Amino acid sequence: MAISLSGLLKRKAPPLLGVDISASCVKVVELVDGAKMPMRLERYAIEPIERGAINDGAIEKPEAIGESLLRALKRLNTRTRDVALALPSAAVITKKITLPGGLSEEDYELQVETEASQYIPFAIDEVNLDFMVLGPAPSDENEVEVLLTASRKEKVEDRVAVAELAGLRPIVVDSEPYAARLALDHVSSFLPNHGQGQVIAIFDVGHLVTSLTIVLNGQTIFERDQAFGGNQLTQDIVRLYGLMPEEAEMKKRSGELPDNYGTDVLQPFVEQGSIDIARALQFFFTSTPYTRVDRVFVAGGSGVLPGLIEAIAERTQVPTELFSPFQGMEMSEALRERQLRQDAPSLLVATGLAMRRFHG
Repeated sequence: MAISLSGLLKRKAPPLLGVDISASCVKVVELVDGAKMPMRLERYAIEPIERGAINDGAIEKPEAIGESLLRALKRLNTRTRDVALALPSAAVITKKITLPGGLSEEDYELQVETEASQYIPFAIDEVNLDFMVLGPAPSDENEVEVLLTASRKEKVEDRVAVAELAGLRPIVVDSEPYAARLALDHVSSFLPNHGQGQVIAIFDVGHLVTSLTIVLNGQTIFERDQAFGGNQLTQDIVRLYGLMPEEAEMKKRSGELPDNYGTDVLQPFVEQGSIDIARALQFFFTSTPYTRVDRVFVAGGSGVLPGLIEAIAERTQVPTELFSPFQGMEMSEALRERQLRQDAPSLLVATGLAMRRFHG
């Protein structure tokens, strides 16, 4: 669900950058029209941000993040200045409500604003509101289900300000789960029978948090965040080898660590990750009517850690694979294939945001 600052409802959508501001870095993706496929990955960039610039999803140092974004844009060498941004799930309130069917857009807006006051613990003039009509209500064919989305204006304005510091024009402010869903739906369309009938789980292993989304037939049936992320591995490296956090992060990515790193640090982290992910699936089974997951995707910067995919597959007994949002896309010849394979899992949200150009 998106909190739109301006519509993208044009027959030929303008160029758009997907900008994901995460806890550890800024990720930017640009998709364009393909020659043979609907989309082509034209360029992307990942730039680290200063530690402490974001705290619990809140922007503490906008200038520092703006500088990282400027570096990413310089690497991209793109003229595109319109962007789609995303808010973390903790900053967004979503609620399904039921309204009478057949209303005009204006009437739905009035109804949503009236209903929103029941669910949002802030004054309506302090939030950005948006909604999407999902379809007929299961309980009454004369009513429709509507997804209501709201966020504090200050949360939106903080991200808009960072983009503007880098000379960008924010067109859409989305939510991270919804952006991730766009990328997941794209990849799912290449599964047998377009993924219909399959219960698909995607774990986005981020810097501090792992986000789980489970989807069936194009509908999100379960979401959950848990405190497990790549920063835990970085902190283990810092403690064991006496490195500064920035140096530990860099060596973690390059693999330039002592011989005992694999057995003493990486292996326990991977094992703990597989245990946490298996527990999250078990919680899904015990708290919903569902009893199976047919496929697990693993995304996020830590998804590429050696042994993680295999450990998850073994512990969950579910087919597990590394997620790339670029399946079925054309690739710019300027991209380095090996580097892209390493980076692709961390570009889940940025790619979903860039897809807004094609989805409106």
